[in-house]
Amino acid sequence: MLQLIQDGSMNDIMGTMAGSAVRGLSILGSLFLFVVGALVAVSIVLFFIDISQTKDAVRRNYPVIGRFRGVFSKLGEFFRQYFFAMDREEMPFNRAEREYIEDIAEDGHETVPFGSTKVLSPGASIFANGMFPKLEGEHSPQKARIIGPHCRKPYEPNSFFNISAMSYGSLSKPAIQALSHGAQMGGCWLNTGEGGLSPYHLEGECDVVFQLGTAKFGARNDDATLNTDKLEAICKNPQVKMIEIKLSQGAKPGKGGILPASKVTPEIAEIRGISQGEDAISPNRHVDASDPQSLLDLIHLARETTGLPVGIKFVVGNIRSVKNLLDEIQSRGVEHAPDFISLDGGDGGTGAAPLPLMDNMGMTIRESLPMVTDLLEDYGMRDRITIIAAGKLITPAEIAWAFCAGADFVTSARGFMFALGCIQALKCDQNTCPTGITTHDKRLQRGLDPTNKAVRVMQYVKTICKEVEMIAHSCGVDHPRQLTRDHVLIVQSDGQAKPLSEVWKRKNV
Repeated sequence: MLQLIQDGSMNDIMGTMAGSAVRGLSILGSLFLFVVGALVAVSIVLFFIDISQTKDAVRRNYPVIGRFRGVFSKLGEFFRQYFFAMDREEMPFNRAEREYIEDIAEDGHETVPFGSTKVLSPGASIFANGMFPKLEGEHSPQKARIIGPHCRKPYEPNSFFNISAMSYGSLSKPAIQALSHGAQMGGCWLNTGEGGLSPYHLEGECDVVFQLGTAKFGARNDDATLNTDKLEAICKNPQVKMIEIKLSQGAKPGKGGILPASKVTPEIAEIRGISQGEDAISPNRHVDASDPQSLLDLIHLARETTGLPVGIKFVVGNIRSVKNLLDEIQSRGVEHAPDFISLDGGDGGTGAAPLPLMDNMGMTIRESLPMVTDLLEDYGMRDRITIIAAGKLITPAEIAWAFCAGADFVTSARGFMFALGCIQALKCDQNTCPTGITTHDKRLQRGLDPTNKAVRVMQYVKTICKEVEMIAHSCGVDHPRQLTRDHVLIVQSDGQAKPLSEVWKRKNV
């Protein structure tokens, strides 16, 4: 009897399970049919949209299917970066460069195993190691370079490698905070960029270079002329050490800065002295500096107002323009010269810019730096005017090359963006930066911890300085400013390497 009951219960259980399975399959089947039906309905709608629109020829000729071209184009950028591009193939910075900065910013790790992977193509730089390099502790300390020694408040920087111009607005609040604290820990200066002096630039108590862009944000009258009262108030802060008058920048030589309206928050509008919710577009040049004479007048006004060293930043286009400026300085006297010149390269920078300008306007730093150095020597102004080099100089070799070519200091913007965690997502102008560096979206900014990133900035500064000094010592000199054009060899088209002193031809202008 018990056995029959057990058999009956088992049959009931099996029947119940079978019924449940059938109902489950029925639900899945219904769901599948619903999804297929929905996809068919959407495809029909998209078909009629595509075949009737006139803006996209591919979608009009190949409705629905043509849409995949746009999707694959967007995905291609992602897949190339992570799967298909070789370590030294990407632009503007390749994976090897980015990972190098990632390693040294994370923990100062600077060694790699099993030999170089660098291809020495024509134009590549290699350094001439000395027969008798300096022993550890044998080299003498680097002689100080004072900028603006005749100013009321001359400046003696602690570091030969510093943070180039990046505005609050282009960069987020936590990014600027991290740079400020990192600069203080690393002993370097921080350039405000043209967006004015924010509390976040000052937060870390680092040395600050105040950049006066063509719109003069933070120190402007309504007509974009200089407001000396505002400039004086800014420069009374003891952290502000120099003023850099920006004539042009590498991202867009000959065009003013661009900050989309979506990034002009109430705070940024107040700092810059502009209206909220409107594109912040700087003039192509300073309205009160239209020729060498008026530019020198502006430099003199800023220097007399503040007592600080005042310099100019530009990308070299026609070298004749630089010569015209030096002619005017010579006629007035060298005391009227800018205290420093910041040279940027014409091959793009941190700012978003029109492609024709980014790709095709202005000399690269490789050409302009030795050219301007020679020109200052010819005019007898090399000791009077300090040279600061920028323009895609992010590795020790590139920075050491700059010293060989004539620089007194080197600055970098994108190198420090990588130190902050930039992954070169190329979303800088869209307010959707996934690392929180160039966005004002609070959700995305949350991923950037200023405390952690400040340490990375400090590690980057200190490791770069250490490795540039290592190159100098290997070449047999005491410090980077003793490097000359004989210390760097440039690979030629036939594979031979020749000293920069032999390769570089002075320009007669």
